[in-house]
Amino acid sequence: MYHSIFTMFETLESIFWMYGGIPILLGLGGYLSCKSKWFQIFQLSRVFSIFKEFLFEKPHGEQRGVSPIYAFFASVGGCIGIGNVIGVCTAVQVGGPGAVFWIWVAGLLGMLVKYGEIYLGVKFRIKDKEDSYFGGPIIFLQKVPGGFVLAPIVMVLMCFYGAEVYMFKIVTHSISFGWGIPLPLVVGLLLLLILGIGQGGVRLVGRLSSIIIPIFIVCFSFMSLWIFLLNYDKMPAMLASIFIHAFTPHAAVGAFTGVGVVMVMVHGIRRACYVADIGVGYASTIHAETHEAIPQKQAALGIVDVILGTFIISTLSLFLILLTETWHQGISEDFVVAVSLARYFPYVDKVWPLFIFLLGYSSLLAFFVSGRRSAMLLLPKYGSLLYLIFAAVLYSLFAFFATFGQCIAVMSIISTLLLIINLYGLFCLKDEVEFNLKNK
Repeated sequence: MYHSIFTMFETLESIFWMYGGIPILLGLGGYLSCKSKWFQIFQLSRVFSIFKEFLFEKPHGEQRGVSPIYAFFASVGGCIGIGNVIGVCTAVQVGGPGAVFWIWVAGLLGMLVKYGEIYLGVKFRIKDKEDSYFGGPIIFLQKVPGGFVLAPIVMVLMCFYGAEVYMFKIVTHSISFGWGIPLPLVVGLLLLLILGIGQGGVRLVGRLSSIIIPIFIVCFSFMSLWIFLLNYDKMPAMLASIFIHAFTPHAAVGAFTGVGVVMVMVHGIRRACYVADIGVGYASTIHAETHEAIPQKQAALGIVDVILGTFIISTLSLFLILLTETWHQGISEDFVVAVSLARYFPYVDKVWPLFIFLLGYSSLLAFFVSGRRSAMLLLPKYGSLLYLIFAAVLYSLFAFFATFGQCIAVMSIISTLLLIINLYGLFCLKDEVEFNLKNK
């Protein structure tokens, strides 16, 4: 009974993406790209100028909301980390090398979807009682036909999405298995850290992520590039495989059972949306708490987010497992990148659990804060307390009783439902979104 339910979830996930998520994402992303004259490419220099401006911005005293750069790092904290190093690898382990191409396609078109979400989140946000703002799809969906029904549904779905059971499972399993610590002890300690620190909100999560994320990007990039340098002769064949198998079936090899073209696209695009939070609404909710008043400027940071998460970190991870050929050796997804790195750097297997903990903790905090905010809007009086209990129960159940595949299937179904609803809202409000960054 238990396993039958999760098998049904996994089947529903594929159906949702094939007939709902992918057509909507590619259609709306393509439309926004054409409407904006490929804003994500031709205004990229201005986007990075805005990022630099926020990065070196000096505090202006007491202001409602958080610093734009803290909102950015709080959002990035949920995307860069376990999703880009571990979660994204499942796309290749199941879909083959061609999935990398579709991850790039989803990232390119999804940039403007994420931009649009954040733009609407900032534009239609409302003030809260904590000297900040409530925003995101929960608010802007109220402006579209049927929004009075859809907004509460999104609130509930965001509560589930905020308790990121897949990442929690990865962190607890990696520490328990890697260091031989009993799983109940690891689960208990991580719960205390998430539920306790998570009360600090976006500002605290943003500060924490602004320290962890840059260090991770530099270290992981250096290690990956060193391995690429040592394997430069294999790069042309790897790149050719990515483009060839994006449009042709891939035969079975090792533990890889083979896959058709359609499923390559499905695995690539759905994993890209999951790890980069494209269309899900989490980033819109977080960025809405910024003190920046111009929606275009804050939304531009969403493009930087996708570039860092998808085109840099995810690509490095995927290239690692393709070059070292660990992708088809049946290695558990939470250790496949570690095995690739360990072939060139000693003691990686010993420090990997710590590495996963730091990245996973920042991500779990970011998602938890988003879910907690949704619960507070759904039930203003008791939402915060009830969400602590709800998250603790959900984390524990999936940590002890679900597999990795079941965890990511549940999270993917929730993210797909959020994507379909949120993209409906974005489509209805597409004329509200402005792309002009000049003189902003």
